Amino acid sequence: MSAPTRRDDAAKPPQAVRSGNPHDLWQQAIRIRQEWLDHALSTQPADKSTAERCLTSIYARASRPRPRFEWVDSPDKARPLITGWPTLDQLHERIRDPRPRGTPPLASDLAMITSQLRGALSAGVTHTDPELSPVRTSKTKQPWPELAPIHALDSGVPLAVVLHQGVRTALHRSLAHGYHLPVRAALAGDGPVPVCWYGQQDASWIAYYDVLHRLDLARYGPDEAEHLDAWAGLARSCGWWWPGEDVCVVVDRPQAIRTEPVPGTVHDQIRLQPRGLRHRDGWQPLLSR
Repeated sequence: MSAPTRRDDAAKPPQAVRSGNPHDLWQQAIRIRQEWLDHALSTQPADKSTAERCLTSIYARASRPRPRFEWVDSPDKARPLITGWPTLDQLHERIRDPRPRGTPPLASDLAMITSQLRGALSAGVTHTDPELSPVRTSKTKQPWPELAPIHALDSGVPLAVVLHQGVRTALHRSLAHGYHLPVRAALAGDGPVPVCWYGQQDASWIAYYDVLHRLDLARYGPDEAEHLDAWAGLARSCGWWWPGEDVCVVVDRPQAIRTEPVPGTVHDQIRLQPRGLRHRDGWQPLLSR
């Protein structure tokens, strides 16, 4: 997968945001972060029309026509429909191959355009975006400490860093490490799982750029905003999805999600309980810690 395009100033230490009271802005960010966490943990039935519209838009950006949609009640039900589709290891092998044969699979193209989107969004941030640059103090060149947000701001940690740690990193830990990675590991008991995207659990990076925009800390061009809206629409409307050339397999949102706090975390990190996930067909993976 391609890394986001780096800005010329990406190596500079993150600057303090110039406008607004950092404490007030952080309180607003908490509310927006919770909105996205609620979407990520929603158990409402999928909004299929919105999901299909957004997926059609994303397919078009990869120069593919609208696919046929196959809706299933759980990732387990998707397995027979995605047999033989590319895995992450296969995509990495293709990237490393100096002369790859054939046309890239759709999953590879989607990974590339999503990476490009995130680079373009970071280019619209009014401060140096920690998403693209080493998050280090300006004097010691050591990583900024990860502290409770109010304490961090009072200690001189820039709001840009607190937002990245408290929104982007915190949601990623909860939704990736605390949710979809353990579920994917349980699903992979019968072999590698083909590349997929996680719909509502992709909310971490979407929420981050939404927070920056709604706090007036970023300006996105019309094309980037429209592209981000498509991913945001997916995060609000459906579960996991696997992109095939002719068919897109989409999972309905779960029937039940039970989470618990992760002890010792400063950003309210959560994780699924060992039996905390049940899909609409009854699939309930046993999750390891």
